[in-house]
Amino acid sequence: MGLDGTRGQQAPQAQRTSSVPPQRTLPFDLAAWATEPRPDAPPGVFRLGHRPHDETRAEQAAVPARPLLLRAALNLAVGAVVYLQGAPLIQSLLTAVGLTVPSSFVVSFLIALAVNVAVLIGVFMVFGSMGRWAEVWRRWVAPLLSRTVTHEEPPADAETPLTTDPWAGIRGAAPQVARRLDGEPVGDVDYARIRHAWETVLADPELLPAFAEQVEVRGAAACAHPSEARDLPGRSGRHDLLTRQVRLGTAQNVVKNPPAHRSAGFALDPQLIGTSLLAVGPAGTGKTARLARPVAEALCLQALAGTACAVVIGAAESDLGPDAWYDVVIAPGDPASPYGLDLYGAAADPDEAAARLADALLPDELAARAETARTALQQVVGPYHAAYGRYPGVRELRALLGGDQDAWAVLRKALQAGGLLAVHEADLLHRESRHGRVDDPGTLLADRLALLDRPVFARSFAGGPDALPPFAMRALEHPLRVRVKLPERSHPEVARMLSRLVVAQFVQAASARTERSLFAGLVVDDASAAVDAQIVRGLQRMRAANAGAVLLLRTLVDLPEPLRAPLFGAVGCRMAFPGIAPWDGRLFSEAWGTHLVTETAVTHTPDTSGGLVRKAARAGRKALSGTTAQTESVTTRDVERHRWSPSDLAHALPSGHAVVSLTTVDGDQVPPLLVDLRD
Repeated sequence: MGLDGTRGQQAPQAQRTSSVPPQRTLPFDLAAWATEPRPDAPPGVFRLGHRPHDETRAEQAAVPARPLLLRAALNLAVGAVVYLQGAPLIQSLLTAVGLTVPSSFVVSFLIALAVNVAVLIGVFMVFGSMGRWAEVWRRWVAPLLSRTVTHEEPPADAETPLTTDPWAGIRGAAPQVARRLDGEPVGDVDYARIRHAWETVLADPELLPAFAEQVEVRGAAACAHPSEARDLPGRSGRHDLLTRQVRLGTAQNVVKNPPAHRSAGFALDPQLIGTSLLAVGPAGTGKTARLARPVAEALCLQALAGTACAVVIGAAESDLGPDAWYDVVIAPGDPASPYGLDLYGAAADPDEAAARLADALLPDELAARAETARTALQQVVGPYHAAYGRYPGVRELRALLGGDQDAWAVLRKALQAGGLLAVHEADLLHRESRHGRVDDPGTLLADRLALLDRPVFARSFAGGPDALPPFAMRALEHPLRVRVKLPERSHPEVARMLSRLVVAQFVQAASARTERSLFAGLVVDDASAAVDAQIVRGLQRMRAANAGAVLLLRTLVDLPEPLRAPLFGAVGCRMAFPGIAPWDGRLFSEAWGTHLVTETAVTHTPDTSGGLVRKAARAGRKALSGTTAQTESVTTRDVERHRWSPSDLAHALPSGHAVVSLTTVDGDQVPPLLVDLRD
């Protein structure tokens, strides 16, 4: 990897709309942020400033203040009485048995002191434990006393501790670099980027002179992203680029949440997104604003720091950040779109490219004909690529699939001129023999391609001098930020096809990368059209490729039923938003399983015990009060219950909350958490 954040072949030229880094409204305290404690914590806990859970203290703090103080006061009163009465009594007993010598003042004083100390210790041990005096001291007395203690300020010329130096790791090996950075205004993105570059230098010390020269010339802008952007305009999320976490909310302090997560910040990072996340919830529940946008923002920031690449897919109207967040913006049908889309993803294998395009073109209801459609497209794309060294455009491909005789004659002539006709003769003959038949998949594919062969999309997909620069997913080798805007309002079926195609290209490209040090993140605002059997299998492969996806769905009913359970098994993180349907909640409930719950059953039965006197007393009580004396029977047992039942998920989730389970790429799991996404 180079110090400029690129790897190998140069990535497509980034837009320069963000060349001037936005300025923060408040000064950024780099030293305080970089040296803030980040203790180890379970997955999903926002580590910046986190205080590890103390179970003992939490249990003690759960005791209400009034009963605790009342018990402490009562035990103090009884203890005082025991001390005042017990010490003289013990001393008199010792005198009675002749253990004290009244004529010796010193001996009597020492014995009396020992008796008083022993009784006082016993009182503190017995009554202090029952009255929980230690807890009272910790909760009220100690904080009160600490306010009266004045702390001396360190001298002005005191040496700064090493732990407060954000450049401590660099200062020891390259002091001139650290001195150059000391006088620069450095943001969190700058610090994360330079620190990442320094880690590269540590892995390859030969890069140290180039790194030092970059810092000397450019200061905090050294090793910048190719776009020269050093921050995102209008960023609103709470990020920690050192742990690569984005804070989404707060885990609630409820019994269903594990103790270590209660009241802690909830965050996602590449270790969790690397297992892919499926979020389900109806429109208006905050999936885009509280999940998709913050995750997209985090991936874009990490791309600027040189540690990730991001592909964000959604409708043109979806609020997934301004265009200035991204290097490549693809908006088919928009005359202002700066980039087009390579329908074949720049795949090296024509058969693979054709199969991926065929899967994207077919609607869900025709998925049964997918295999014949793939074969038909391969029989056209393969010979065309061999003849011309490139893939056919939309119009050329449509003509060949539709059986246009002139197009086939030109293709045969090109193959014959290159001496390749014999190699592809079988494919050509088979394809030509199917033209005009009722079951010809080529006719179906040509009709589907007609949706893309529209004047509004002429520059987005077709080749030629007037075409927009096509973006191909092979660029995931670089820290790029890509936004795909789908024309859902004007061309909904085209939006579905493109969504399926782009996601399939991402899954294939992310798994086929040779350089996997960059985390490849995908965010799909509405994945209902993008998920098929190939995608489900691809999600499982991405775990080992340092890549992951965040898929948002309004309801699982949008997916074919055979895909729902496999999709749940393919993703490691699952998120349910308020208002999901009970049949959607059933899949979440089954995926999260059951756990043991202690249930207490109380049974009341009429009291018939005792002799004549007790029975007469009970009869009199019934006559006077109208109630029958009863006995109480308490039964406790452990039973299995769903962690979250379908009914709870459908009806009991409050607005602005979500239930999410987590799995890391290392296999660590976190049971479902109730999270407040508004905090």
